[in-house]
Amino acid sequence: MHARKLLVLGVLAGLAILAYMTIGARGNWGFILSFRGTKLAALLLVATALALSTLLFQTLTSNRILTPSIMGFDALYVLLQTGLVFLLGGLGYAAIPADAKFAFEVALLTGAALALFGSLLGSGLNDLFRMLLVGVIFGVFFRSLTALLQRLIDPNEFAVVQGAMFASFNKANTQLLLVSGALILLCSLLAWRKRHVLDVMALGREQAISLGLDHRRELFTGLVLVSVLVATSTALVGPVAFFGLLISALTYEIIRSQHHGDLLIGSVLISVIVLVGGQTLFERVLGMGGSLSLVVEFLGGLVFLMLILRKVRA
Repeated sequence: MHARKLLVLGVLAGLAILAYMTIGARGNWGFILSFRGTKLAALLLVATALALSTLLFQTLTSNRILTPSIMGFDALYVLLQTGLVFLLGGLGYAAIPADAKFAFEVALLTGAALALFGSLLGSGLNDLFRMLLVGVIFGVFFRSLTALLQRLIDPNEFAVVQGAMFASFNKANTQLLLVSGALILLCSLLAWRKRHVLDVMALGREQAISLGLDHRRELFTGLVLVSVLVATSTALVGPVAFFGLLISALTYEIIRSQHHGDLLIGSVLISVIVLVGGQTLFERVLGMGGSLSLVVEFLGGLVFLMLILRKVRA
């Protein structure tokens, strides 16, 4: 049954990719395939990173509502961009080499995520609402610092910050695809090798320890993978708060399996269908008449509220 569902999802993902590459294509096919293929590669990388990072984080926290972005990760990214503009100015910010800026962002965001998530999970803070409260507090703190810095910078340079405040699946730097692809592929392979360990981790801390699993070591390993995946996707396209939550909710609803081998593959395929298919709709059919990131965030926010209400009623 699960294999049949994955096969159907694979066919739909392939059709979404085919539609993105062929709809509205005119002129030199060599140029079209090269241009669209580069953008498609960026979409596939972001889809994979966001799907896997959210699924892993929910397994590590034993909670299907929490995501790294909800815990204030996106606010930290915007604070970083604002701080760079504040210190270097708009011209200095634009002059930073793309690869150096990418490496700095990934390293800083990964370190901050490990410090934040590691301290929360390592202290046994497993209560949903307490963790949400801590995440909201950190998010408000980061946003407050960002607002302060934005009031201090030159109004003309605020436009530079504004461009980094919202995710855009069209602005991925194609020069960084190779290194980001290597990072995401490595993390994906490690997550796949840990799929049976993740099945045990999903049972909870006490059950995992009673089954002989080194919970602290596996928790740290999982957090490293989550941090690198989220940092890489955020550095590529910007902060995305609810996309991962939307994908994970769809994955659990469609796959209906407790085995992470099925869940990992299913989440990536669903993410590709939603992201590539949605981008095809907005870019090829609607002529960019709307913003995919705003629609995805709106739907993801609705899913988050539904999950919260369901948890409260339970």
